[in-house]
Amino acid sequence: MTQKIRSVKKVTQGQRTVDGAGVHLVRVLGYHDTKDYDPFLMLDAFDSRNPEDYIKGFPWHPHRGIETITYLIEGDIEHGDSLGNKGSILSGECQWMTAGSGIIHQEMPKASKHMLGAQLWLNLPAKDKMTNPLYGDIKQDQVPILEGDGHTVRIISGTYLDQKGAFEGKFIKATYLDVEVEPNQTWIYETPQDEKLFIYIVEGAGTFGTNEDNLVQEKQAVLFSEGDQFVMHTKDRGIRFLLFMAKPIHEPIAWGGPIVMNTREELELAFQELDDNTFVKYRGEM
Repeated sequence: MTQKIRSVKKVTQGQRTVDGAGVHLVRVLGYHDTKDYDPFLMLDAFDSRNPEDYIKGFPWHPHRGIETITYLIEGDIEHGDSLGNKGSILSGECQWMTAGSGIIHQEMPKASKHMLGAQLWLNLPAKDKMTNPLYGDIKQDQVPILEGDGHTVRIISGTYLDQKGAFEGKFIKATYLDVEVEPNQTWIYETPQDEKLFIYIVEGAGTFGTNEDNLVQEKQAVLFSEGDQFVMHTKDRGIRFLLFMAKPIHEPIAWGGPIVMNTREELELAFQELDDNTFVKYRGEM
């Protein structure tokens, strides 16, 4: 049976913005991209060697109805939440947080030589929006690293070459890979045909699918058509990209700031509960 190679469907150029208490970042995906990238809601990328760009951080704020996944290639982010978790996300590490029914947390980047990474927002299905919040802490030594001919793949979640990643989502079985490919190489990844797949190019450039002429440069997201094979090529530059893949959930979205629900009524209730101090339903096992 002939394999269907995924082709480039859309290239999204991120927009520079300021969020939190004054963090300079690139909003790669956001509110207007939800239909195309379902079940992925938002992707913020950070790449700075100037601590003034990010040390003001993201002080205490709420989330409901989503999972936030923060991955650092380099850097240091201190964090804490209403479940009592606290610590640091360091280079090569990841925080996979399920906000569920409601969590309040903070993320405070510390000054470092290079702050390089991304935060992904993953939608929760309607049936799981009000689940108890969960916290996943992925340390560097837990992330499998597979090296091949001219490439290195770090498996944060999902599976690559029958190797399971460091983490498995409980609600959306998302694949998250950190891929480096050397110059003048080809990298091929077998994929489930019906899952949504996109990448964010952290550094370098590459061509994709059967089109080896259209070079896509760094700091852009690339959305692909359905297919059972992802193929990419490098030329005189190598590339490093983050790959995200999951089944779409095809549900309505009501999005207000840090909260994503299915209906306007659910959204209004969430903000009313914030005002009433009844937002957090679960604070962990006592």
